Amino acid sequence: MKKLAFVFLLLVGLAAQAQKFCYVDTKYILEEIPEYGVAMDQINELSVQWQKEIENERLTLDDLFKSYQAEKVILSAKMKEAREEEIIQKEKSLKQLKKHYFGPKGELFNKQEALIRPLQEQIQANITEYAEIHNYAVIFDKSGDLVMVFSDAKYDKSDAILQSMGY
Repeated sequence: MKKLAFVFLLLVGLAAQAQKFCYVDTKYILEEIPEYGVAMDQINELSVQWQKEIENERLTLDDLFKSYQAEKVILSAKMKEAREEEIIQKEKSLKQLKKHYFGPKGELFNKQEALIRPLQEQIQANITEYAEIHNYAVIFDKSGDLVMVFSDAKYDKSDAILQSMGY
């Protein structure tokens, strides 16, 4: 049985040696594409703009709360209730605004999808074409979750992908 396992491992090792492997760094590739920089500038600008809008709403809410705290001793029970309801509604509105802009399917996500996804698809198409032309069995992405303890720079094909894209 041990002999059979040894032969199997030997055959698997020989088969693996016959395969061509390389890696690319898609983060590096993206950063070298000028359109990516322009897209990221747009996304960052929108993010800052939306964050300012949220901050202004938060300041308005704070002012409303401080005003209520200062006046609540002279307010009737009905007026207190109305002001508390107004503060609660303002808090809900602020949470909705944050979710609208920065939530999982918010405006920021949609903008990133619209601007970055086409570049990622272009890179993926070029990687696939490169692999087919140069007969690579596997191409790893160094920038993702793949952990490389050691990587020889001669196997980094990121610049070749950039060249095939015309950059």
